[in-house]
Amino acid sequence: MGKPPNLYSFENTTELAKNLRAYILAAQSESLERHDVFRVAVSGGSLPKQLATALLAEPSGPQDVIQFDKWEIFFADERAVPLNHEDSNYKLVKEELLDKIDEQKMGKPMVFPIEEKYLDDIQELADQYEKTLVRSFAARDSVRIPMFDLILLGCGPDGHTCSLFPGSPLLRETEMWVLPVEDAPKPPPRRITLSLPIASHGIKIAFVATGGGKKEILNKIFDSEEGHSLPCGIINQFAQDRVTWFCDAIATEGVQFPIGRESLI
Repeated sequence: MGKPPNLYSFENTTELAKNLRAYILAAQSESLERHDVFRVAVSGGSLPKQLATALLAEPSGPQDVIQFDKWEIFFADERAVPLNHEDSNYKLVKEELLDKIDEQKMGKPMVFPIEEKYLDDIQELADQYEKTLVRSFAARDSVRIPMFDLILLGCGPDGHTCSLFPGSPLLRETEMWVLPVEDAPKPPPRRITLSLPIASHGIKIAFVATGGGKKEILNKIFDSEEGHSLPCGIINQFAQDRVTWFCDAIATEGVQFPIGRESLI
């Protein structure tokens, strides 16, 4: 039996952002020592805005530097819409983070969006994005599961993450890296998503969940058997202490699971 996931609760989102930055910097440093590239998968929702707050802050010293020129940014899930559509996770990440990077100071990341020409064929869209991963992570036959250096995820009020929803048959998929979603229970219905084996296989996996709207689901995920079978709970079970949750005090109110309140800085 491994160690349980790490659950941190901070007094406010400002403190959360500072600690999330420290965590990401540590992951960046370890990754660059390992293979001189930092492969990151990012989800949508409220996460990009919180990421921007953490990553675009002024560095506190020479060690506190985000090296975006070493980053490869992939999408943990994406909606089958044009890249400039308001539902696009790429558009959200671009507007909240990518467009605001001072490239002279921080460098320019390599970003891998979906290919718009496949939007009419959701299976092909997923297959082509899997091929994008294959090209980055080496030949498919030599890498059974790509291991991202860091996967950054959100948590929906129903316990979904990426575009993996509670009760979906996609949760049973064990072979494919990227899956088509035809009928997501929230709009837009057509999406692609990392499969559960990939989403739970990162070297580091961080969830960010804030606000009173997350209180009920966090209580369920961490304190109930039912919560263990939700997508977020399954990743907790699979990845164990490779998972770290960054939450504010409002979101973790009432959670009985051991909560870390100390600063990571």
